[in-house]
Amino acid sequence: MRPLTLVMTVSLLMIAADAAAQSRYPVTGSEAISSVQVRAPARTVRVYQEQLDAVRGTYALSNGWRLKVNSAAGGISAQIDRQPAMHLVALSPDRFTSYDGNVTMEFNRGDTGDDMLMSYVPDPRVAQVIVVRATLAQR
Repeated sequence: MRPLTLVMTVSLLMIAADAAAQSRYPVTGSEAISSVQVRAPARTVRVYQEQLDAVRGTYALSNGWRLKVNSAAGGISAQIDRQPAMHLVALSPDRFTSYDGNVTMEFNRGDTGDDMLMSYVPDPRVAQVIVVRATLAQR
């Protein structure tokens, strides 16, 4: 008797899900259509220790966070406040990105070369990119 109840419950849930999917209106010509952008993984470059030393340090981000940057194999290790460190690979001696492309950091910006620009996707399910500027706080 129990398997029959389970089969009936699953069947009703499937019918309800199908009915909910059919209740959405079709997209007309006047409404915006969503699009998907597919990007190949970034091509990494070799960076030398002197280039990594140039971006190493602690940065004061414009939103109040603290970013600590250290050199790592093939790129940098970046830690924001007390969060786990992220590994970013080098795209150039001044530009680094995460493997998934959700975090990008550009160093040596500004008149003195002590500024940094970080952009990140806070939630991959939402089409949103946050851009944060930073100044080198200490080395």
